[in-house]
Amino acid sequence: MKQRIITALVLAPLAISAIFFLPLKFFMLFGAAIFLLASKEWAGFVSKTPSFSTIYVFGLFLGATLMLMPVGVIWDGALPNQYIISGLTVANVWWCVALILVVRYPKSATLWQSSKFIKSIFGLLTLVPFFWGLVILRSVNMHHDFYFGAELLMYVFLLVWAADTGAYFAGKNFGKHKLAPNVSPGKTIEGFLGGLLSAMVVVYFAVDFFAISDDKIALFFAASIITTLVSALGDLTESIFKREAGLKDSGNLLPGHGGILDRIDSLTAAVPVFALIYIYWLI
Repeated sequence: MKQRIITALVLAPLAISAIFFLPLKFFMLFGAAIFLLASKEWAGFVSKTPSFSTIYVFGLFLGATLMLMPVGVIWDGALPNQYIISGLTVANVWWCVALILVVRYPKSATLWQSSKFIKSIFGLLTLVPFFWGLVILRSVNMHHDFYFGAELLMYVFLLVWAADTGAYFAGKNFGKHKLAPNVSPGKTIEGFLGGLLSAMVVVYFAVDFFAISDDKIALFFAASIITTLVSALGDLTESIFKREAGLKDSGNLLPGHGGILDRIDSLTAAVPVFALIYIYWLI
């Protein structure tokens, strides 16, 4: 626990500083670095003898999207570039598929566990929209208020962190009923509900902070609840890939925390889902 706390005390200020103070181009480089580190760990899900070719392919794919959507065309007026909207939509469909994979695990694993290609596609569907979700949320209204997008992105992070923290303490003190015993035996329904309640406290204060209009408060709460729920799905989805790969952690880059994917698994689902909801109904 001490090592986890020390690592968190180092990483959290770095991440927050990058979100709030980096110009968009440099923030995109920051996001690309996280993407590549996560791709390296995903290669361990694809094969027990990870190949550099997986990272290379993931990097090429991200590079291709960056060529299609350079900084100058990320936003098309009041809405993001249509390619980005399409990508986020595909990501939301992927998380619906992931829910089925988690609910039906381990039977569902027979469809993909032996296919490096399918596991690589799953990785691209997880990590590429996560990158673009970060970029879109960070760049919302940037020309008029440099910090608004950072606050919006930070809000999603706080939702996920509150849910994780609430789930940990509620599960530890009250957990009795398993949430997904075949996927992650340590997670409980009580912990899940405690995490959801903790996240709702964040939502309550965010309504005032963002000055959400009366006609959108219910939608804002709904969007936040969906984001919190899907963050738990992101965690469980990574768990089935780790279980199939025979791994306890996705990596060992972060002392006390495991790998990059272990830290962003919930965010890989929460960020693109919230981004799409925000674009269509809250912007």
